Parts: sequence; structure tokens; C-alpha cells
Amino acid sequence: QSFGFSLAKGVRLEVQGDANDGCGKGLSGGQIVVYPGAELLEQGFVAEENVIVGNVACYGATGGSVFFRGIAGERFCVRNSGAIAVVEGIGDHGCEYMTGGRVVCLGSTGINFGAGMSGGIAYMLDADGSFASRCNTEMVSLDRVDSPADEAELRGYLESHIEHTGSPVAAALLADWSGSVGKFVKVFPHDYKRVLRERAAAEAEGGPAAAAVAASG
Repeated sequence: QSFGFSLAKGVRLEVQGDANDGCGKGLSGGQIVVYPGAELLEQGFVAEENVIVGNVACYGATGGSVFFRGIAGERFCVRNSGAIAVVEGIGDHGCEYMTGGRVVCLGSTGINFGAGMSGGIAYMLDADGSFASRCNTEMVSLDRVDSPADEAELRGYLESHIEHTGSPVAAALLADWSGSVGKFVKVFPHDYKRVLRERAAAEAEGGPAAAAVAASG
């Protein structure tokens, strides 16, 4: 339980196998990588169809990164405020009360995604177009990934996921990037979008100092 709890910056944990509930809880700048071992994969194990980390992974994370080749359980990245997480599917109630960071999901999700989410961004693969029915849109909008900056950010996360885990799911998406990027949904909290818009307006009118004032307000 709680593998990598409060893992500090500069520390990297790599697991060939799986992790129990609470993996990465309170992550504070370190990095956790979890993927199936080669022997299991040679026996036909399909990581993206199996749970690789348990419930409440990355709860309350404040920084760092995780790369999970497989599915995470329920309440993934709840109260995440600054970590980057790439996973290949999650259970119910993902990203509840998230206030910062980035989440990339390359598989299906459970119900009530994004409830109370006020900050950060989640990029969700929506191959069958059903994600909206499982997302709580009270505090978030579902946008297209259509800006060069967003595309570059998302692509970078997929490249890192391949580097750390050897994920064939991420590799297949990158191999047909022009066709794949349109299948992603950007979950964008209303409050965070407003702050970014106000900051951009302040920078345009008065430079960085004014932007800092807008951000603090």
C-alpha cells in the first residue's frame, strides 16, 4: 500500500509488475514507473486491458510524474495539484477536486470524471465518443486538442510514456498522430480557463507585472 508515498524530487522508482492502492500518494517531485515484466508480456498479457495500479493512486500529489502501462483503479489523481500522470485507463471518480498538473489517459474511464476539478488539464482518449457521458461537466468544459501548443504537450507526454514503459498503445497513437490527435478530449476547468484568459489579457495590456497581479487575484 502507498508505494512511493511522498516521493521526493530526484528519486525514481521503477516497478516491473504492479502496485497496490495508494501508489504515488502525496507524490512530491519524484517519478514512479510501473509496467508488466517481460516474462508476463511474452505469455500474452495485455497491459492496457488489466489493472496495473490500485485505487487512489496519486492522491494529493503536488509534483513529479508517473507513467503506468495499464489501468489504474478508482479515484485516480484525486486532489492532484501539480503532478504529471500518464495511464492507460482509469476507474470511477478520476481527477476529483484536481487543482493542477496534467493527466493523460490512453484508455477508457469510469463514471463521474472531473467532479470538482478546478485546475490542471486532462487529455482523455475518446475513441468511441462516449467520454462526455462519463464526465461530470459542472466545473469543466470538453474541448478539442487543436492548438499547436496543446498538440505538442500531449505528444511529448506520449513520447515520454513510450520511453519509460515501452507502451504499444502510445506507440500506435503516435504512428498515426494526424488521425489520433482528433480522438482526444481536453478536459479544461472553467476557473482555470478564466485565469489563463485574464492573464493573457493582462500581459497584452501591461506586460508581465500586470499578469502577475491578475494571476494572484
